[in-house]
Amino acid sequence: MSDSSFYLTTPIYYVNSVPHLGTAYTTVAADAIARYRRMTGHDVHFLTGLDEHGQKVAQAAEEAGVSPQEWVDSIAPAFTEAWGMLGVTNDDFIRTTEERHKRGVQAFWTELFDRGYLYQGHYEGWYCVPCETYFSDDQVNEHECPSCGRDVTYIKEDNWFFKLSDFGDRLLELYETRAAEGRPFIRPETRANEVISFVKGGLRDLSISRTTFSWGVPLPFSEGHVTYVWIDALLNYITAIGYGDPAKAAEFEHRWPAQYHFVGKDIIRFHCVIWPAMLMAAGLEVPECVYAHGFLLTKGEKMSKSKGNAQTPASLVERFGVDAYRYYFLRDVRFGEDGSISMESMVQRYNGDLANDWGNLCSRLFNMTEKYFGGSVPALPHGLATDADEKMRAIASALPQRYEDAMADLDYGTALEAAWDLIKYVNGYIENAAPWNLAKSEETLPRLKAVIFNALEAVRIAALYCAPVMPLTSAEVWRRLGLGDIHEVTDIAAAAAWGQLPVGNPVTKGEPLFPRIYEEE
Repeated sequence: MSDSSFYLTTPIYYVNSVPHLGTAYTTVAADAIARYRRMTGHDVHFLTGLDEHGQKVAQAAEEAGVSPQEWVDSIAPAFTEAWGMLGVTNDDFIRTTEERHKRGVQAFWTELFDRGYLYQGHYEGWYCVPCETYFSDDQVNEHECPSCGRDVTYIKEDNWFFKLSDFGDRLLELYETRAAEGRPFIRPETRANEVISFVKGGLRDLSISRTTFSWGVPLPFSEGHVTYVWIDALLNYITAIGYGDPAKAAEFEHRWPAQYHFVGKDIIRFHCVIWPAMLMAAGLEVPECVYAHGFLLTKGEKMSKSKGNAQTPASLVERFGVDAYRYYFLRDVRFGEDGSISMESMVQRYNGDLANDWGNLCSRLFNMTEKYFGGSVPALPHGLATDADEKMRAIASALPQRYEDAMADLDYGTALEAAWDLIKYVNGYIENAAPWNLAKSEETLPRLKAVIFNALEAVRIAALYCAPVMPLTSAEVWRRLGLGDIHEVTDIAAAAAWGQLPVGNPVTKGEPLFPRIYEEE
């Protein structure tokens, strides 16, 4: 158990559309580890938010006949509502149009200017407005963006530049040292190899300002220059926790550096090359880890707005429920790798794992408790433990460490598999013990009590370790067991010690947790 800061972030999402399954995937993954770390006693600070500056936003606002601020204000609620719907427990939500962010960005540029890491120069090259990204001649083919395929524009403007080229050796040393210490800066390893190769190829100084539009954070030392949107966005990770605000200095010192930045693999160079170099230039520590997850694929293609195959989470939540939604994406898609998703596989996972294994277990067990013991937890007779009982306790006892090891590696699927080993065992345990037969005789009543108590206790523990991913269902299971608020647990390993289910607690059957879904629905 630890009360130390655990600071993690998602990317801040660009306000060009409503949230889709990809942005929700990153956010739900971050929420699951944030919930778990709260249950291990950490002082969690979970940040997400919106990237609201840039030429693309200014153009969209102009086309809509409103100001850029009005435009972003109209979109922001879609994100806060989506995260609320998905049970996301972020501690902060930053928007780059907030004064705290602008103040921090300007303080950062002043620091780099004073340290001699910025200079004024001239930029000529290709720029993709939809991607808000610069490209060199050798990256552009027939005036098309190599990322999204849309037209790029050749721009000429005077900019301020950051001396990124000064940091190649220091970045390579960072990657090598952290890897040798067993706490790699870039994860998973496949992403690290890509970044290292890029840095070894040589770094060029980076344009950090624009002059062709005004929708951005102004540079404090150069009139007419606003911060390049990508650089503006990166700084949210420190402005949100008080950088640049003397009144928040203690909070910043407590929170920084972040334990995790969760990002998509398509923005890894910004986060693993440009961002740490900026921090080094400012004399700040770099984050503990940047974790770049893969893409969600539908029919083999990356899911994106430009391809027209992106979806909003709401329709899936309407059909499957919040917890099933969260469970599917964290169980079926290995974090860090590309993952194929489909409605068919979601239905299969729902009916198999959730309706049959977990939901049916709770329903039949709570029903038998009501039928045989008047809806109260029976007392466990002493000295009657069987091999099957001992094996169940062994599985339950091993669960905390197995789960911790998996979550420390952000391996959500393996963590859930550890919980499911207990759930599946309890299902088999009940089938083999056949409480309905034990209930027929007074002689077997002690054994019936043992079977029901052990199964209820295993369900109590399983609910604990389902809670980070399926918070609503776990809270409901604990409520039906007559227990307190599962989300108030701050030492999950201690709470999972065997034998803590109070004898006599009222047990409520309730409605099915996961009513079976049929293909034609």
